[in-house]
Amino acid sequence: MRKFSVILLILFLILFTALVKNSTKKIDDKIFSKQEIMRDLKKELENVKLEKEYLSSAEKLLEYQNLYFENELTKKDIQEIKIIDKNLVIIETNQSQN
Repeated sequence: MRKFSVILLILFLILFTALVKNSTKKIDDKIFSKQEIMRDLKKELENVKLEKEYLSSAEKLLEYQNLYFENELTKKDIQEIKIIDKNLVIIETNQSQN
């Protein structure tokens, strides 16, 4: 009886070890895939930050203005800028059709 219980214990430990190893491998695979996604997103974030800083610098904006728009752009006072309400525009267009 003692031999049988030792063999049963050994088999149980082998099966338990296999289950733990299997689940650990699945968790490691999930962690690796999440890390890959994070690495890609970090690279994309760095590229977007670099693009934003490069394109939105004052020198670059002035350079693009001179290169593409020449004298077409003018400075506006912030008080002159008005907000257009989309709903109001739709109502006005509907009223003009009647």
